[in-house]
Amino acid sequence: MLTEKLDLPLLKRQVLAALEIPVWQLRKVETGVAKATPTTLPGEPTRVPEVNQVQAVGQLNWQQLRQRVAECQSCELHAQRTQTVFGVGSESADWLIIGEAPGQEEDLRGEPFVGRAGQLLDNMLRAINLTRNQIYIANVIKCRPPGNRDPLAAERVACNDYLLRQIALLQPKIIIVVGRVAAHALLSTDESVGKLRGRELSFGENEIPVVVTYHPAYLLRAPLEKMKVWDDLCFARERYNKRLAEG
Repeated sequence: MLTEKLDLPLLKRQVLAALEIPVWQLRKVETGVAKATPTTLPGEPTRVPEVNQVQAVGQLNWQQLRQRVAECQSCELHAQRTQTVFGVGSESADWLIIGEAPGQEEDLRGEPFVGRAGQLLDNMLRAINLTRNQIYIANVIKCRPPGNRDPLAAERVACNDYLLRQIALLQPKIIIVVGRVAAHALLSTDESVGKLRGRELSFGENEIPVVVTYHPAYLLRAPLEKMKVWDDLCFARERYNKRLAEG
């Protein structure tokens, strides 16, 4: 009677596989130092080594979020930027101003609202006794669209989590949205700025008051609209004071 010869190494590997214990074997590398690599049995599903998952945007602090944005390649805009434009101001501010996207000068300097539009924004803030050091300014889009065109839908989606995390970290008591693109992105609407002005809008579960107004760049082309923006800023101040009174 013939006795079947068992393949003990194979049997051992089968037992280890059944117990879901990774099997390792030595292979030679170019340096001559042995290195362990996983192997699998015929028919056994390939095992992918566990890796640390990338931390979700919603878990990042200010420093981590700034770094994530600086390294972002989630849309095509990263290919031609000089640098990202994360935001500027006090990270404990009550007031948040949200613009649309960086222009050429913002792309070069890495700061939102510079140049003539930035100077006009500073003047608008001073009119209600605020400075840049007392507020926080961010854009919906963190990279400059070519030719300063409107951001595409995919580009807004790619940056959306960054803006939401900035709002969550800041927890502002009021948000001023300047321009059509920013208003549409934040409020998920397609109404014009003219129709959104003067309305008691809010954002998120905490119902943060939102005031929509015209973009400073638009005011440079249409200076007669500046009085409307003054009305909007006074409205924002009223809503802010009401929010403070409510605690």
